Amino acid sequence: LAQWEAEWTALEASQDQGKSVADAAFRDKVQQFMILQREALLANPLLDFDRLLLVRRKANQLGLPQNWQGDCALPKEGYENQIAVLSPVRGEGKLSTLYQPPRGAFVGDVDLDFDAQRMLFSSIGTHGRWQIFEIRADGGGLRQVTPGEAPDVDNYDPCYLPDGRIVFCSTRCFQGVPCVGGGNTVANLCLITADGRRTRQLCFDQDHDWCPTVLNNGRVLYSRWEYSDSPHYFTRLLFQMNPDGTGQAEYYGSNSMWPNSVFYARPIPQHPTKVVAIVSGHHGVPRMGELVVFEPAKGRHEAGGAVQRIPGRGRRVEPIIRDTLVEDSWPKFLHPYPLSDKYFVVACQPSPDSPWGIYLVDVFDNLVLLREEPGYALFEPLPFRPTLRPPVVPDAVDPTRRDAVVYLSNIYEGSGLKGVPRGAVKKLRLYEPHYAYPGIGGHINIGIDGPWDARLILGTVPVEEDGSASFRVPADAPIAVQPLDAQGRALQVMRSWFTAMPGETLSCVGCHESQNTSPPPKATLAGRRKPSAITPWYGPERGFSFRREVQPVLDKYCVGCHDGRRDPAGQPTIDLSRTAKAGWRNFTPSYVALHPFVRRPGPESDYHLQMPLEFHARTSPLVQMLEKGHHHVKLDAEAWDRLITWIDLNVPDHGTWTEQALGGGTDHRDDVGPGA
Repeated sequence: LAQWEAEWTALEASQDQGKSVADAAFRDKVQQFMILQREALLANPLLDFDRLLLVRRKANQLGLPQNWQGDCALPKEGYENQIAVLSPVRGEGKLSTLYQPPRGAFVGDVDLDFDAQRMLFSSIGTHGRWQIFEIRADGGGLRQVTPGEAPDVDNYDPCYLPDGRIVFCSTRCFQGVPCVGGGNTVANLCLITADGRRTRQLCFDQDHDWCPTVLNNGRVLYSRWEYSDSPHYFTRLLFQMNPDGTGQAEYYGSNSMWPNSVFYARPIPQHPTKVVAIVSGHHGVPRMGELVVFEPAKGRHEAGGAVQRIPGRGRRVEPIIRDTLVEDSWPKFLHPYPLSDKYFVVACQPSPDSPWGIYLVDVFDNLVLLREEPGYALFEPLPFRPTLRPPVVPDAVDPTRRDAVVYLSNIYEGSGLKGVPRGAVKKLRLYEPHYAYPGIGGHINIGIDGPWDARLILGTVPVEEDGSASFRVPADAPIAVQPLDAQGRALQVMRSWFTAMPGETLSCVGCHESQNTSPPPKATLAGRRKPSAITPWYGPERGFSFRREVQPVLDKYCVGCHDGRRDPAGQPTIDLSRTAKAGWRNFTPSYVALHPFVRRPGPESDYHLQMPLEFHARTSPLVQMLEKGHHHVKLDAEAWDRLITWIDLNVPDHGTWTEQALGGGTDHRDDVGPGA
């Protein structure tokens, strides 16, 4: 090594002096160094496996969904692809086909069981739909794992769990991607037994769940896309949960504008929290992007826990906020597999003119080609060997129950209510976002500059003087909460949701507290009593409809003057009167007239955590006018509550998607539900 350094220094000096005689020697020495570098890197003891699983696919049909899609948006056939084995991994290895689907069907999303005796993958099966399949390590024993009984449900992207069950993505939720008007179908995570006999939905999310994998502690890591009243370009974050669906929580990226998307995350071996993942954009290239190592223990917000981009040794990871985030970034990566905290096997395209090959890369910015093949893309590298089986996390679900308990230690803990005086929060308002069906949805559907989703209002629960609360919620449902002051007005907006499994006790320390925060070691008032039942909001739970909930207030207090006629001075007045006929884009005419007087987050407010009271009802001109006194109009308590609730819910007009679609749309299927 000392001799190499001395020769290299001499050659650099010759070049600096402009000696052309050194050019050929310099080039020759560089070539020798590259050969030595490759030999040294391939001698890495972490490459201690002789076979590497991968997917080989013709380069003109990459089979990668756009970043707002799932597998079911891809063509089902027309591929030249197979599950292949590279052996040996070092040197001049050869590719052999392990499994090739019939009729040019797609094959991908390969997951190797921990004992390396079986593998799962996605392909086309019953009813011509996406299904989960399994084969033995020798390529035989093909079986379809998902029953495929429903003719309109797709199942894909499987992952073995330590106890032998399987988590996978399924469109059984019958939802459409809102930002494309429901034109693509959403898939949420589900759990299925190894024999395929019992399936249960785990996630009840607005948009896609992607890329499930198992963390070193036995929990499930996955990507979740959410944009309930927040910008949909920047909100694909990492989530975690127990294999039974309990304990769903952020892993990285909540309230962060960077990264736009995180795909194909995997845990670093023998590390409690580090993961490696692909950072991508929204529009632009599909799924591919930059290779980044994250350490949530250092931070979970934007680049706070991004410890390294590869290549990028010694350089800070910059949280660039841009739609097409990685369009011009090279090299591009897919499907990383960490061998350690420093070395990774990954699919890589070094430049626009390069094929997708399999590379060994490291945190020292080395990229060493293991295999490429002109005209083909090589994806999804997996060492074909047994791996350590993570611990089995025991189930905590009670299938006999249809509810769950939420315990909140202190709502004033955390940044969500920073600066709000203790004792100000009296109640929590609970509601469910009701997501769009396939073929409908968008920015201006449920409201004008309002929510993406319909709002199913549940009611309220009490908050104790010490900030604690304990209450029951429906299980298997997305739930959002709003802390209310003494006048029933939201002090903060929750532009997300939580989901609890049947019989689960879900606990939080505070309001937007750090994931690394522990609850205080003291008794609370709510902890000394039974959980509260939800107090209904003027009747049974239902979709919040302007026509049903707010129009009666206008009928009683407003339409005597605001009926569209001119006032005594001859000036036109807004028309708040009740009409049977819908107005512009099927919105209620009085809603169209009134909503401009309300300040609210709208469909795409800043994804960063809002300041408390940023959208308090008193910031709306409508409330300011009524409180100052508007022609001696004095609303009663219920009228105020109905008006304030409408404002706090982001001014929806329609309470159901049937109302929005004038009776159109697709109903949820009764025969495909959460499951048992």
